[in-house]
Amino acid sequence: MADRIKAGEIVLLVDRKGREFLVRLEPGGRFHSHHGYVEHDEILEGPEGRMVTSSRGHEFHVFRPTLGQIILNMPRRAQVIYPKDIGTILLWADIFPGATVVEVGTGYGALTMALIRAVGPTGRLISYEIREDFHRAVQETVRRYLGPSPQWTLHLQDAGKGIKERDVDRIVVDVAEPWTLLPAVKEALRPGGIALFFTANALQVKSLHDGLDQVGGFALAETFETLLRPWHVKGLSVRPVHRMTAHTGFITTARRRWDGPE
Repeated sequence: MADRIKAGEIVLLVDRKGREFLVRLEPGGRFHSHHGYVEHDEILEGPEGRMVTSSRGHEFHVFRPTLGQIILNMPRRAQVIYPKDIGTILLWADIFPGATVVEVGTGYGALTMALIRAVGPTGRLISYEIREDFHRAVQETVRRYLGPSPQWTLHLQDAGKGIKERDVDRIVVDVAEPWTLLPAVKEALRPGGIALFFTANALQVKSLHDGLDQVGGFALAETFETLLRPWHVKGLSVRPVHRMTAHTGFITTARRRWDGPE
């Protein structure tokens, strides 16, 4: 039998129209929506995947949320990196269990959570965030949705003034002017390591590539974007949905060259 749902867990309630609601369960609690309310006690100690019925007779599926569902539904006051981009970032940056990774710019912590999970308990993630509000927000996000993460270190510090770590495997940067960080990235990244940059527009991409050429020490730079087009499948109707998550940002990767004698 699969693990029963316990008090303190966050579950995802999904109604018949596919609308999603994140709920942290506690004994005696209630989830309220326009469909009426659902008693937390009806969910606690039950199996994942079951259906529960609200006070107004509406049904909800109960699942433990995926990280992507958490990111899309968690409260935030700033834009987060979408799951479609996070998945691409993890693959193209080649984030692996046991890696030492530096993250520059945390925002509300969507990518931070994915990086913590990807490096695993034997890896290290070191995050730099210059804004105090984001510094507080990312701590709350990780605490709320991941819990204790001893492999993660968070600095309230401007990475442009220097990255302390050396021989880092991967560096992931999400700031407005990443080209200003290139000297610090170059010093911190080991030969063969990967630097990945997430930027919003083409002008940033141009400035970033100019910076890579000027600073030197990098090879195999490439830029692309990820587009996701869902499909509607119901009965005889099989077609793309009318609205799709198209451009959300550009991903640029580059490899650190060996600067020593051949």
